[in-house]
Amino acid sequence: MLFMMQSKLSDSRSLFILCGLLIVAAAPGCALAEPAPAAVSAFNSYVSRVESRLAQQHRAQKGFLAPLAQGEQRLRQGELIVEQLTPATGADLPGAMLHHWRGTAFAPGAKAADFERLMKDFNAYPRYYAPQVVQAKVLTVQGDRIQAVMRVRQRHVITVVMDTAYDINFGRLDAQHGYSISRSTKISEIDSPGTGRERVLNASEEHGFLWRLNTYWSYEERDGGLYMQIESVTLTRSIPLGLGWAVGPFVQSVPRESLEFTLRSTCNALRR
Repeated sequence: MLFMMQSKLSDSRSLFILCGLLIVAAAPGCALAEPAPAAVSAFNSYVSRVESRLAQQHRAQKGFLAPLAQGEQRLRQGELIVEQLTPATGADLPGAMLHHWRGTAFAPGAKAADFERLMKDFNAYPRYYAPQVVQAKVLTVQGDRIQAVMRVRQRHVITVVMDTAYDINFGRLDAQHGYSISRSTKISEIDSPGTGRERVLNASEEHGFLWRLNTYWSYEERDGGLYMQIESVTLTRSIPLGLGWAVGPFVQSVPRESLEFTLRSTCNALRR
């Protein structure tokens, strides 16, 4: 009886969340077509602080990765460590929300050079990162700077498909230490992807599931393998008034699950 009651409660919560998400998805007029200038300014200021801190980390071998309060032994045992870094204050912006997460993993036997080759092999992303990455293509290469586009798919109760463009810079301290900085330059939501009715939603139709995405990799070769650390800072639309109870769990779970998926997929790709 208790199991049946718990199951019914779980089903009810899933239904409520689905209803909330469908309300959001079905009512683009309630969303901001573009993030407010104040939200973009706050996001850029936050990103500037993050990048300043990372630049300081990357100047020396000691402290190249952010310290892990939980230690490194769990990583070498195959666990992932995912942390939410979004500040308690300042996450809610005018009509928008800022999300900051960090994930760390260890790939036994992997080399820094292996990781850099993997990150630059965009044509192989749909193979390594399926089903989240559907298509990927390099547009230009200028030394350690790459401009690329990807079609990504995020599924969590509902499925959202977006065409995204990035400006990516690679750097290294030495043969064992490297990093990359990826900043989104364009994100477009796709309606009816893969069908004859496929089209890019215009600014007045988009739902604001993702407005900005910056991704920062830091990697360090030691202890017979490669430590990889990824931070993501995203800007999304705010949760509609009265739907926080339904949409909040979705908003919080997607960044965590996406980081975990990316780290596990990268470890698997490095083992091949």
